[in-house]
Amino acid sequence: MQDAGIYAREFDALGRAVQLGVASGQVINVSFPDTPPADAERDHPLLDRLADYLAGENDHFDDVPVALTVPTDQRRVLDAVRKLPYGETVSVDRVARLAGLDDEDEEDVATVRQALRANPVPLFIPDHRVSGASGATPDDVAERLRVVER
Repeated sequence: MQDAGIYAREFDALGRAVQLGVASGQVINVSFPDTPPADAERDHPLLDRLADYLAGENDHFDDVPVALTVPTDQRRVLDAVRKLPYGETVSVDRVARLAGLDDEDEEDVATVRQALRANPVPLFIPDHRVSGASGATPDDVAERLRVVER
């Protein structure tokens, strides 16, 4: 993987661009701007893989190195979400249990919801596979990703 930079490409399947922030060979940020920033590089192997994924290729992206700087309890949640299988959608309660939290404890469920909203690397931590909560992936993009994975 290219070591550092901002990379972005527009994807018709999403109706917008995907922007990656990479540092020290790890993805540190993923966002979904309407169009690629003028100063972003368009060529990156992960953007190529994303194009293949959007065209229907099964890719879990679990081998993509990501750097997370989130609180420990949120990291456990995001680690659990990262392991969700391609094409599967689970509830917030199920994510809480997978992360070792109590799905009947309001604070633990709130932690799951906070972690999903704060997810710095959607796609590579697929918050679109969680139902019943908003993640960092915009709702319209999350729906398109679920359709791709059917």
